Amino acid sequence: MPLLVLTITNSASLTGLAFALEWTPRIAAFILAGNVVDRRGAAIVGFLSSLGRATVVAGSAIALMMLPRGTTQTSVLLVLVALTGILSQFGFVANEAVGAVVIRRREARPHGMQAVLVGIDQTATVIGPLLAGFLLLAGPGWMLGCLSVVSLSAAVLALQTPPTPLRAASKEGTGGAGGLRTGLRTLVRLPALGWLVAGLACSNLALGLLQSASPVIVVETFGRSPASVGTMWSAAAVATLLAITCCRLVLSRFDLWAVGAASAILASVACLGVPQASSFLSYTILVALFMAGDGGLTVVLRTVRSMVIPSTALGATLSLTMLILLLPFPAAGILVALIPAAHLGRAVLGCAVVQAVALAVTFIRLRREPALRMVAERR
Repeated sequence: MPLLVLTITNSASLTGLAFALEWTPRIAAFILAGNVVDRRGAAIVGFLSSLGRATVVAGSAIALMMLPRGTTQTSVLLVLVALTGILSQFGFVANEAVGAVVIRRREARPHGMQAVLVGIDQTATVIGPLLAGFLLLAGPGWMLGCLSVVSLSAAVLALQTPPTPLRAASKEGTGGAGGLRTGLRTLVRLPALGWLVAGLACSNLALGLLQSASPVIVVETFGRSPASVGTMWSAAAVATLLAITCCRLVLSRFDLWAVGAASAILASVACLGVPQASSFLSYTILVALFMAGDGGLTVVLRTVRSMVIPSTALGATLSLTMLILLLPFPAAGILVALIPAAHLGRAVLGCAVVQAVALAVTFIRLRREPALRMVAERR
C-alpha cells in the first residue's frame, strides 16, 4: 500500500502517513477480532474478512480509474489502506487461532506447524511485492484488481477452516475491554511470552521503519523504480523462507532459546548495517539478512504462543500480543512522515540500536526460562 501511494502521489510524507493509517486501524481492531474469534469461530471470521477486503479493494480500483488525480483520489487511497488493514487483521487472528487448535489436537508438532504458517506468510510475501511492483507499471487498477481476486479466493478457502473452541458468553468477557483484561491477565501469568513479546515489539520498530522508508530510500536515494522495491522485498522473503526451513531442521537438535538467540544476533547485526549500505545491492542483501533473522524470531514466538496460551483465552491473548507487537508500525509510519528523506538513514540506525539492546536483554533474561525449555521438550 505505501508503494501504491508513492506511485500515485510522489510524496514521501504521504507514503509514511499511509503506512501509519494502514496499521493504526489494525491495532484498534485486534481486541475486537480476538473476541469475535473466541465467540463465533475462526471460519466465519476468516470468510467475512476476506470477502469484505475483496469488495473494498474492487470498489477502490473502480473509483481510482474514474476519479482524476488529486485530493479526492488520495483520500480514496488513505481510506483503502485503513479498511484493508482492519479486515486483514480479523483474518490474521482467525488463522492464528486455527493453527493453535491444530497443535492442541496433537495433529502437528508445535514448531513444525508454526514454521509452516510463517512459511505460508513468507511465500505470499515473495510473490506479493514482486507482482505488485510489476502490476503498478501497468497501472494501480491492475494491482488492486489482482488483490481483489486473491482476497475472494481466500474467502472461498476460509469456508473449509476447521472449527475452533468457542468461549462461553460472560459479562466480563463482553466487549473489547473484557477481552483486553482477559488477555492481559493471561499474559502476566506467562512471563516467557511477555519477555518475547516485549523484545520483538522493539525489533518491529526497526522492521516497520524499514518497510515504510524503503520505497522512499530505494526510489529517491538509489534512483530505482517501484518494481525494484517489490523485488527487494521478494528477495527478503526468500531469505526468510530459507531461514524458516533451517529453523525446522535445527529445532530437532537445539531448543527454542538457542534458535531465538542466534536469530536475534543475525537480525541485529544486519539492521545495524542497513544504514551503511552504499548501493541498492548491498541494501537488499542486508534487508534480506535482517528478515531472515526476524523469520527465526517469529517461529520461536509463535511456537511459544501457541503452546502456553490457554484455549479458553486463545483469541483474547493472541489479540493482545499482536496488539503490542504491531504498535511500533504506525509509529514507524509517523516517523517517516515527519523525518526528511535525507535523514531516514539516521532514524534506521537509531531504531537498530534499540532493537539490538532489547533483544540482548530479552534472551539474557530468558536463558533459563522453563517455558522455552518445556516447549522444546514437547516437540
